[in-house]
Amino acid sequence: MIESITIANAATYGSTPQVLNELAFFTYIFGANATGKTTISRVIADENAFPSCKVAWRGGTRLQPMVYNQDFVERNFNQSSEFKGVFTLGEQNIGTLKKIESAKEDLDNLTTKIETLSRTLQGSDGLGGKRAELDTLENDLKDKCWEQKKKYDSKFHSAFEGYRNNSEKFKAKVLHELGRNTVALVSLAELERRAETVFGPTPATELSIPTFDMSSLGVHQANPILKKKVIGKDDVDIAAMIGKLGNSDWVREGRVFYDVNAGVCPFCQQVTTESLAKSLSEYFDDTFLKESKSISDLASSYKTDSERAQQQLTSIITTPSKFLELDKLKSEKELLDSKIIINIQRLSAKKKEPSQVVELDSHDNVFAAIVSLIDSANYRIADHNKIVSNIAKERADLTEQVWRFLLEELKADLGAYKTAREGKDKAIKALTDQITAAKAEKGEKADEIRELEKLTTSVQPTIDAINALLQSFGFHSFTLTKTAHSTSYKLVRSDGTDAKATLSEGERSFVTFLYFYHLLKGSNTESGMTTDRIVVFDDPVSSFDSDILFIVASLIKGLLDEVRDGKSHIKQVFVLTHNVYFHKEVTFNQNRRGQTMNEETFWILRRPGKISMLERHQSNPIKTSYELLWSEVRNQNRSKLTIQNTLRRILENYFKILGGIDLVSLCTMFEGRDRLICKSLCSWIHDGSHYAHDDFFVAIDDAMVDAYLEVFKKIFEKSGHIAHYRMMTGEMHAG
Repeated sequence: MIESITIANAATYGSTPQVLNELAFFTYIFGANATGKTTISRVIADENAFPSCKVAWRGGTRLQPMVYNQDFVERNFNQSSEFKGVFTLGEQNIGTLKKIESAKEDLDNLTTKIETLSRTLQGSDGLGGKRAELDTLENDLKDKCWEQKKKYDSKFHSAFEGYRNNSEKFKAKVLHELGRNTVALVSLAELERRAETVFGPTPATELSIPTFDMSSLGVHQANPILKKKVIGKDDVDIAAMIGKLGNSDWVREGRVFYDVNAGVCPFCQQVTTESLAKSLSEYFDDTFLKESKSISDLASSYKTDSERAQQQLTSIITTPSKFLELDKLKSEKELLDSKIIINIQRLSAKKKEPSQVVELDSHDNVFAAIVSLIDSANYRIADHNKIVSNIAKERADLTEQVWRFLLEELKADLGAYKTAREGKDKAIKALTDQITAAKAEKGEKADEIRELEKLTTSVQPTIDAINALLQSFGFHSFTLTKTAHSTSYKLVRSDGTDAKATLSEGERSFVTFLYFYHLLKGSNTESGMTTDRIVVFDDPVSSFDSDILFIVASLIKGLLDEVRDGKSHIKQVFVLTHNVYFHKEVTFNQNRRGQTMNEETFWILRRPGKISMLERHQSNPIKTSYELLWSEVRNQNRSKLTIQNTLRRILENYFKILGGIDLVSLCTMFEGRDRLICKSLCSWIHDGSHYAHDDFFVAIDDAMVDAYLEVFKKIFEKSGHIAHYRMMTGEMHAG
């Protein structure tokens, strides 16, 4: 059966969808002419002809729709001189009928099975079940993958190229990589370092940093002269005194002044002997002079080599490589500079006082640190240059490694997804296989029923039944009979002449309805009588008098009872009408207690402007025709096309018919425009327009509607009947 109908952008329906939902066995829709009832019946008859509309079938099982509307009348009465024969099951072969009954029961069970499996697979609306669970699982993984993309996109956007703007494609890429990516896992820091080169602008080759050599400074540092006390010859007569006083350096310095002063002591101003001059010369012999020169040469070499090392470092720092840790190198150079200054000072002191023992600060740790920084930078430069020489392959390799890293980040989520996906795929496949098998079995069972039906079908029972109804309801001037080829019907007079062209409108409508009514229990072919179907009656009594209206309503109510009792192949019925009396007759149910029953839904179809609108009601909205008129006045979405007639009919019913009050006399109580409006209402009543109220209207705007409503209320006020007005409009309760 149908669970819901959505209508939009069709006939008088606008772009905002109007929905009939939570439908039961019986759906009653009341609406005036031109509000859109026939559009609903046409959508049910052929939903494919209305792509903007949707009919949702329970469990996805579409039943045969049989629709009585103007289209049916046109096809079956106006376009042909004959009716297609209605085949029904005969009763002469009891055995075959029992086989059909049994096969139909099997077919119904298969239909129920398919619906149950379909609900489990995809829910009652096609959006739930196992497929929805799978969709949720896929969406959850998609969101988790996308979070990883956003997390690393700024760093690895080139690796994600082609998948960065679509979360579904990104998830699909992750799953693709999961099945094939086996490259070694690389740390995030390494990936980021390489990405700066590989994923940046196409890089250029970098020059290596020159090798830094401080080995000469290390040699100077180990020179033995630094620890040797350089003094004069110890076998000279003054050596003992100099050694005792430890003033060799002082004597050496003073000797310079002694030589300049021509043998006169620069301290006591006494003339010395030649033996003193000789002793001083012998004390400061060639060995002393040679060792002193070694000290001087060491100081000079150290200064030269240290300056060379400093210049080399300065050159490296002023034109640094981007791979060099420059701040660290600067710190090491500052430390080296301080050590060199100290060592030069110590060498100067040794040069001035050769007898002093000095030790130079070691450069080894600084040298090792500087060499390590340069070697590390050169390693990176070599790696960079290797990448530059093969950039295409490096980019491909790094892209693989980035995706491998991403798989590791998603490892737990992907594992859980894989397990859940396998379970859901297995369940969906099992359900799909069962549905396929059940549908195949259902098709075979339907074929079996069709073959059985062909053994016991006839068009004659329908002729007999329709003719009996025509006779019983006073239609004696024509009958239904078989045509020459015995599978079609025609209407004939008692003299055998064709009666179709001379039937009245009421006769044509009644015959067509009876034909449809019997078609519901049969088929236009030799099989299909037991096919499950839904039925739509769209205004079936528009041209009937009260007697025929009652007969048609009784026939329809009989069908409803068969559906309730489960004795019919009809599974659902829709009744659409604008006739209050027919609606009340068809919907009457003595078991209803105010609110709607589980088997039914009630709807009002309105067209307050150009757009049709559906309203659901929790109870039967049509009580009496008089109450219905007042409900239209209360409705804020009232139709401007029919409001004049609605107000006029209320006044007619209450004042003229029920109260015997002449409305024309009330108009004398008004002045100006209000009197004109009152007279227009009264003139319609005297005009007899109520006999064609469904077709008569005068278009007015909102301002005029308000004016008519105001005068309408004043009529009740001035006539002393305002209490009735307040009761019917609800003002009494509101106040």
